Amino acid sequence: MLKIYGSDLSAPAIKVRFAANALGLKYEYLKVDLRAGENRKSEFLKLHPAGKVPVIDDDGFILFESNTIIRYLADKNNSALYPKGLIQRALVDQWIDFGSMHVGGALSKVVYNRVFAPLRNIPVDENSLKEGLQFLDRFLPVVEQQFRKIQYLAADRMTLADINLLALLDPAEVAGIDLSKYPNLTKWRTALKNESFYTQCHREYGESLDPSRLKIGARSG
Repeated sequence: MLKIYGSDLSAPAIKVRFAANALGLKYEYLKVDLRAGENRKSEFLKLHPAGKVPVIDDDGFILFESNTIIRYLADKNNSALYPKGLIQRALVDQWIDFGSMHVGGALSKVVYNRVFAPLRNIPVDENSLKEGLQFLDRFLPVVEQQFRKIQYLAADRMTLADINLLALLDPAEVAGIDLSKYPNLTKWRTALKNESFYTQCHREYGESLDPSRLKIGARSG
Protein backbone atom coordinates (compact mmCIF):
# COMPACT_ATOMS: atom_id res chain seq x y z
CA MET A 1 0.00 0.00 0.00
CA LEU A 2 1.08 3.56 -0.68
CA LYS A 3 2.58 5.29 2.34
CA ILE A 4 2.61 9.07 2.70
CA TYR A 5 4.99 10.57 5.24
CA GLY A 6 3.93 14.06 6.21
CA SER A 7 2.92 16.61 8.79
CA ASP A 8 -0.51 18.16 9.39
CA LEU A 9 1.09 21.63 9.20
CA SER A 10 3.09 21.06 6.02
CA ALA A 11 1.31 22.50 2.99
CA PRO A 12 3.40 20.36 0.59
CA ALA A 13 2.47 17.22 2.54
CA ILE A 14 -1.17 18.29 2.60
CA LYS A 15 -0.95 18.73 -1.17
CA VAL A 16 0.06 15.11 -1.64
CA ARG A 17 -2.83 13.92 0.52
CA PHE A 18 -5.27 16.12 -1.44
CA ALA A 19 -4.01 14.58 -4.68
CA ALA A 20 -4.15 11.02 -3.35
CA ASN A 21 -7.70 11.61 -2.10
CA ALA A 22 -8.78 13.15 -5.41
CA LEU A 23 -7.32 10.13 -7.22
CA GLY A 24 -9.26 7.79 -4.94
CA LEU A 25 -6.11 6.08 -3.70
CA LYS A 26 -5.85 4.01 -0.55
CA TYR A 27 -2.84 4.96 1.48
CA GLU A 28 -1.34 4.94 4.93
CA TYR A 29 -0.63 8.38 6.33
CA LEU A 30 2.43 8.39 8.60
CA LYS A 31 2.86 11.55 10.65
CA VAL A 32 6.40 12.79 11.10
CA ASP A 33 6.84 14.87 14.25
CA LEU A 34 9.00 17.69 12.95
CA ARG A 35 9.13 19.54 16.27
CA ALA A 36 10.48 16.41 17.96
CA GLY A 37 13.09 16.02 15.22
CA GLU A 38 11.82 12.73 13.80
CA ASN A 39 12.73 14.02 10.34
CA ARG A 40 16.39 14.21 11.38
CA LYS A 41 16.64 10.62 12.54
CA SER A 42 18.70 8.22 10.46
CA GLU A 43 15.68 6.10 9.54
CA PHE A 44 13.90 9.07 7.98
CA LEU A 45 17.03 10.45 6.34
CA LYS A 46 17.20 7.22 4.39
CA LEU A 47 13.90 8.24 2.82
CA HIS A 48 14.73 11.92 2.34
CA PRO A 49 18.37 12.93 2.73
CA ALA A 50 17.37 16.53 3.49
CA GLY A 51 14.95 15.47 6.22
CA LYS A 52 11.86 17.06 4.73
CA VAL A 53 8.25 16.04 4.16
CA PRO A 54 6.46 14.82 2.16
CA VAL A 55 7.90 11.50 1.11
CA ILE A 56 6.03 8.56 -0.37
CA ASP A 57 6.82 4.88 -0.33
CA ASP A 58 4.95 3.27 -3.20
CA ASP A 59 5.57 -0.42 -2.64
CA GLY A 60 9.27 0.20 -2.14
CA PHE A 61 9.64 3.10 -4.59
CA ILE A 62 10.70 6.13 -2.54
CA LEU A 63 9.96 9.60 -3.91
CA PHE A 64 10.13 13.10 -2.47
CA GLU A 65 9.29 16.65 -3.62
CA SER A 66 5.56 17.30 -3.52
CA ASN A 67 5.06 18.46 -7.11
CA THR A 68 6.98 15.47 -8.42
CA ILE A 69 4.92 13.17 -6.21
CA ILE A 70 1.53 14.46 -7.35
CA ARG A 71 2.57 14.27 -11.00
CA TYR A 72 3.81 10.72 -10.50
CA LEU A 73 0.61 9.60 -8.76
CA ALA A 74 -1.63 11.18 -11.40
CA ASP A 75 0.41 9.75 -14.26
CA LYS A 76 0.51 6.29 -12.70
CA ASN A 77 -3.27 6.32 -12.41
CA ASN A 78 -3.91 7.82 -15.87
CA SER A 79 -5.79 10.72 -14.31
CA ALA A 80 -7.14 13.75 -16.11
CA LEU A 81 -5.83 15.75 -13.18
CA TYR A 82 -2.59 15.72 -15.17
CA PRO A 83 -3.61 15.68 -18.85
CA LYS A 84 -1.57 13.81 -21.43
CA GLY A 85 -1.80 16.36 -24.23
CA LEU A 86 1.34 18.44 -24.74
CA ILE A 87 -0.31 21.85 -24.57
CA GLN A 88 -2.78 20.95 -21.82
CA ARG A 89 0.00 19.48 -19.68
CA ALA A 90 2.25 22.48 -20.31
CA LEU A 91 -0.50 24.80 -19.02
CA VAL A 92 -0.93 22.70 -15.89
CA ASP A 93 2.83 22.69 -15.32
CA GLN A 94 2.95 26.44 -15.91
CA TRP A 95 0.44 27.13 -13.14
CA ILE A 96 1.97 24.57 -10.80
CA ASP A 97 5.30 26.35 -11.19
CA PHE A 98 3.75 29.80 -10.84
CA GLY A 99 1.86 28.76 -7.74
CA SER A 100 4.86 27.11 -6.10
CA MET A 101 7.54 29.64 -6.97
CA HIS A 102 5.64 32.90 -6.64
CA VAL A 103 2.56 32.42 -4.46
CA GLY A 104 4.06 29.60 -2.41
CA GLY A 105 7.39 31.35 -2.00
CA ALA A 106 5.69 34.48 -0.68
CA LEU A 107 3.29 32.55 1.53
CA SER A 108 6.11 30.60 3.12
CA LYS A 109 7.65 33.82 4.43
CA VAL A 110 4.36 34.93 5.96
CA VAL A 111 3.41 31.54 7.37
CA TYR A 112 6.85 30.99 8.86
CA ASN A 113 6.90 34.34 10.62
CA ARG A 114 3.28 34.37 11.75
CA VAL A 115 2.79 30.70 12.56
CA PHE A 116 5.97 28.68 12.99
CA ALA A 117 8.27 31.31 14.51
CA PRO A 118 5.85 31.97 17.41
CA LEU A 119 5.34 28.25 17.94
CA ARG A 120 9.10 27.75 18.19
CA ASN A 121 9.72 30.93 20.20
CA ILE A 122 11.89 32.26 17.38
CA PRO A 123 12.02 36.03 16.72
CA VAL A 124 9.94 37.19 13.78
CA ASP A 125 11.94 38.40 10.79
CA GLU A 126 9.98 41.56 10.04
CA ASN A 127 11.79 42.19 6.74
CA SER A 128 11.00 38.68 5.50
CA LEU A 129 7.38 39.05 6.60
CA LYS A 130 7.05 42.39 4.84
CA GLU A 131 8.61 40.98 1.67
CA GLY A 132 6.24 38.01 1.71
CA LEU A 133 3.20 40.25 2.01
CA GLN A 134 4.46 42.50 -0.77
CA PHE A 135 4.96 39.53 -3.09
CA LEU A 136 1.45 38.26 -2.31
CA ASP A 137 0.08 41.67 -3.24
CA ARG A 138 1.96 41.33 -6.53
CA PHE A 139 1.18 37.74 -7.46
CA LEU A 140 -2.30 36.99 -6.08
CA PRO A 141 -3.89 39.51 -8.50
CA VAL A 142 -2.40 37.43 -11.34
CA VAL A 143 -4.26 34.39 -10.03
CA GLU A 144 -7.42 36.44 -9.50
CA GLN A 145 -7.26 37.61 -13.11
CA GLN A 146 -6.93 34.01 -14.30
CA PHE A 147 -10.08 33.04 -12.40
CA ARG A 148 -11.97 35.83 -14.15
CA LYS A 149 -11.31 34.01 -17.42
CA ILE A 150 -11.70 30.38 -16.44
CA GLN A 151 -13.34 28.38 -13.65
CA TYR A 152 -10.21 26.47 -12.72
CA LEU A 153 -6.61 27.52 -12.79
CA ALA A 154 -5.31 25.76 -15.90
CA ALA A 155 -8.29 24.12 -17.64
CA ASP A 156 -12.07 23.81 -17.69
CA ARG A 157 -11.82 21.13 -15.00
CA MET A 158 -9.81 20.66 -11.84
CA THR A 159 -6.17 19.70 -12.36
CA LEU A 160 -3.05 19.32 -10.27
CA ALA A 161 -2.54 23.06 -10.64
CA ASP A 162 -5.66 23.63 -8.54
CA ILE A 163 -4.64 21.07 -5.94
CA ASN A 164 -1.22 22.69 -5.65
CA LEU A 165 -2.56 26.22 -5.18
CA LEU A 166 -5.30 25.09 -2.81
CA ALA A 167 -2.75 23.43 -0.52
CA LEU A 168 -0.42 26.42 -0.65
CA LEU A 169 -3.25 28.74 0.39
CA ASP A 170 -4.50 26.41 3.12
CA PRO A 171 -2.73 28.29 5.98
CA ALA A 172 -4.07 31.69 4.86
CA GLU A 173 -6.49 32.23 7.74
CA VAL A 174 -4.11 30.94 10.40
CA ALA A 175 -1.43 33.28 9.03
CA GLY A 176 -3.78 36.27 9.00
CA ILE A 177 -3.85 36.65 5.22
CA ASP A 178 -7.07 38.26 4.02
CA LEU A 179 -8.13 36.80 0.66
CA SER A 180 -11.51 38.53 0.56
CA LYS A 181 -10.27 41.16 -1.88
CA TYR A 182 -9.89 38.37 -4.44
CA PRO A 183 -13.53 37.31 -4.97
CA ASN A 184 -12.93 34.90 -7.84
CA LEU A 185 -10.09 33.20 -6.01
CA THR A 186 -12.22 33.03 -2.88
CA LYS A 187 -15.15 31.49 -4.76
CA TRP A 188 -12.87 28.86 -6.32
CA ARG A 189 -11.26 28.09 -2.99
CA THR A 190 -14.54 27.80 -1.09
CA ALA A 191 -15.90 25.37 -3.66
CA LEU A 192 -12.85 23.11 -3.53
CA LYS A 193 -12.73 23.14 0.27
CA ASN A 194 -16.18 21.55 0.23
CA GLU A 195 -15.00 18.68 -1.97
CA SER A 196 -14.42 15.28 -0.37
CA PHE A 197 -10.70 15.21 -1.26
CA TYR A 198 -10.30 18.21 1.06
CA THR A 199 -12.67 17.20 3.86
CA GLN A 200 -11.13 13.72 4.00
CA CYS A 201 -7.91 15.45 5.01
CA HIS A 202 -9.27 18.00 7.48
CA ARG A 203 -11.99 20.59 8.01
CA GLU A 204 -9.53 23.47 8.18
CA TYR A 205 -5.78 23.89 8.24
CA GLY A 206 -4.22 24.01 11.67
CA GLU A 207 -7.05 22.39 13.62
CA SER A 208 -4.57 21.35 16.32
CA LEU A 209 -2.97 24.77 16.70
CA ASP A 210 -3.44 26.90 19.80
CA PRO A 211 -4.45 30.36 18.46
CA SER A 212 -3.12 32.07 21.58
CA ARG A 213 0.42 31.13 20.60
CA LEU A 214 0.24 32.80 17.21
CA LYS A 215 1.32 36.38 16.52
CA ILE A 216 -0.29 37.27 13.26
CA GLY A 217 -0.38 41.02 13.70
CA ALA A 218 -2.47 43.13 11.36
CA ARG A 219 -4.41 41.21 8.78
CA SER A 220 -3.05 41.94 5.36
CA GLY A 221 -2.10 40.21 2.19
